[in-house]
Amino acid sequence: MQIINNPNKSDWSQVLKRPTQTVGDIEATVIQIFDDIRQNGDKAIKKYTLQFDGIDLESNLVTSEEIQKAIKNVPEKLQNAIKQAKQNIEVFHKAQKTNRIEVETATGVQCWQEKRPIQKVGLYIPGGTAPLFSTVLMLAVPAQIAGCKEIVLCSPPNKQGKLAPEILFAAQLCGVTKIIKVGGIQAIAALTFGTETIPQVYKIFGPGNQYVTVAKQLATKFGVAIDMPAGPSELLVVADETANASYIASDLLSQAEHGTDSQVILVSTSKDLIDDVSKEVESQLSVLPRKAIAEKAIANSKLIYVENDALALELINEYGPEHFIICSKNEDFYIDNIANAGSVFIGDYTPESAGDYASGTNHTLPTNGFSKAYSGVNLDSFSKSMTFQKISKEGILNIGETIELMAEAEGLQAHKNAVSIRLKDLK
Repeated sequence: MQIINNPNKSDWSQVLKRPTQTVGDIEATVIQIFDDIRQNGDKAIKKYTLQFDGIDLESNLVTSEEIQKAIKNVPEKLQNAIKQAKQNIEVFHKAQKTNRIEVETATGVQCWQEKRPIQKVGLYIPGGTAPLFSTVLMLAVPAQIAGCKEIVLCSPPNKQGKLAPEILFAAQLCGVTKIIKVGGIQAIAALTFGTETIPQVYKIFGPGNQYVTVAKQLATKFGVAIDMPAGPSELLVVADETANASYIASDLLSQAEHGTDSQVILVSTSKDLIDDVSKEVESQLSVLPRKAIAEKAIANSKLIYVENDALALELINEYGPEHFIICSKNEDFYIDNIANAGSVFIGDYTPESAGDYASGTNHTLPTNGFSKAYSGVNLDSFSKSMTFQKISKEGILNIGETIELMAEAEGLQAHKNAVSIRLKDLK
């Protein structure tokens, strides 16, 4: 990992640069696949599954028989762990439910807001080097709580044309209505346009690689909403001399093993801690099964020394990390003042892995600095707020003239007439 001492503010943008390709590098490929799938549907899906996943599938739909067989292949202890994680995620997301908000803005003018579920949602579950069955819980649980009617799950098949048994177990546990063996850009395109076998949805959720992220952004041009831009994983830790170097190294590596384009950063007010963490990273990295992947991510990662907490906070808010860990005696300063982060983990005994799996918070979070403007997935992500109003005779008499004056000032005579015709009848 590169050690950087007291970088000048003018250099921060370069120091904090992500190891990701630009949208322009990827967009041409994404557009080509989108056009193909819009025109050729399942035929194109079959072609890209063979090209990218190396398997020629007769059918991309997962059958109930496949699900039942898969469940038997998930060890009981793991099944129980998944169930406990699901329960914690349910508890946290159910607590986010809000009641109808109702107010009389003027006498006779009743306004209220209600949440209604998005009827059809698509969940993208990364496969590849690590099938993320935990993401099934993070997306399907709040979708089910919100009341979504159709929950369509897409995930890339392995070389045998199957999905991981754990993904199928979690999907049936959480009420997924259709499971499809398709990944990458082609999955996002299929959910955007619909094919003979894959339903079109109203909103697409889930993390993925850079190609999936750009595909999701392109989907919005065709009227399909997305949760957020969520690409390669990233983690920033802030720590001082009181922190445990081995804990920090383990947290950095936990994200580095996600993928070669992941990025992890330590910001510290202690040069001694930076040295200790650097040594710990090397030691722990050497025994990781995913060492080759983590090594490449670590090469893109940095250990940054700054002189004080105020400077550290400013730099962290500039970066806007997906995951933010605080290991500092001044933790309240960071908790109270952090403005840009997807999810925050506080203290020595709160590893980022807890949020990935079982604490209850959601791990589908904005990356690449998008935490400056986007929230992570939550219960509200699966619903939309609808407003209602009902105006009585007294109410239209109270606000009618206001509407008339404003409509006339904007030159919208028909708007004014819609009120005037009613006021005339009442008077």
